[in-house]
Amino acid sequence: MSKELLAKLDEDLKFAGYAKRSRQSYVRAVRQLMNFWSKPLEEIEEQHVREYWLHCKDEQGWMPATMRISYSGIKFFYQHTLKRDWETLSLMKIKRHTTPPTVLSVDEVRDILYALPTEMNRNFYTVLYTLGLRLGEARNLRPEQIDSKRMCVMISEAKAGTTRAIPLPESTLEVLRSQWKTHRNPEWIFPAPGRTGKEAATAKQAVSETTVQGALRRTAKKLKMGKHVHPHTFRHSYATHLLEAGVPIQHVQQCLGHRSLVTTMIYLHVTESGREASREKLNQLVRGVLS
Repeated sequence: MSKELLAKLDEDLKFAGYAKRSRQSYVRAVRQLMNFWSKPLEEIEEQHVREYWLHCKDEQGWMPATMRISYSGIKFFYQHTLKRDWETLSLMKIKRHTTPPTVLSVDEVRDILYALPTEMNRNFYTVLYTLGLRLGEARNLRPEQIDSKRMCVMISEAKAGTTRAIPLPESTLEVLRSQWKTHRNPEWIFPAPGRTGKEAATAKQAVSETTVQGALRRTAKKLKMGKHVHPHTFRHSYATHLLEAGVPIQHVQQCLGHRSLVTTMIYLHVTESGREASREKLNQLVRGVLS
């Protein structure tokens, strides 16, 4: 029965418009609860859920972000899939702890790009960085999304369920063209190369997360980077570098596809040259007032 309920949960989440990765996280959270008690989901009572979360928080020392995923998944399951009206599901509060994102300098981005092992990997992370894409958006990039006349890239079905137009630098357009000419696959800019590495032209799937993540992880290790570098680090760096270059934050918000400006504002905490420019402008203002 629990297997069917987990399938029903995934169906309910899909119907509610949740992205694939969110659905996987929520289903995993409910499965963890079931495994903890070694009981079928329909036999787990409200007190069991309460004790489980207390155990995760106090005994396991789960971070707020992990607790939030568990809470959201289990809450959705019992409220919408099993239709349980439990006070515990609305009682727990989890404080948000936001930490500044890891950001690479322009030189560090350049070092990584040049050190990546293959042309495909270099092209992939160049596109990821220069367009500020999420990993899935870059992997699933299709030729028809590239608008060379308007010099923009159209990203649809993004995390927020919206469509956005990202400015396309001329050098990035050349990288995209060069990459596509290596295989001329009609569906993907970055098709799966296959086991032989020569199957990109006929691939029916985009390159896997494992392939591009593994290449980045090995390169960062080789360069002995003092930062934890992952694909999303390039998106963080893109946003920060735009702000440091003086691009208005509202425009950065549009490029990233953030629904709220508050989400974009986290990058204000990690801009270096932006702070220096602000100090200089403040100094000029004060000198002008007091002179």
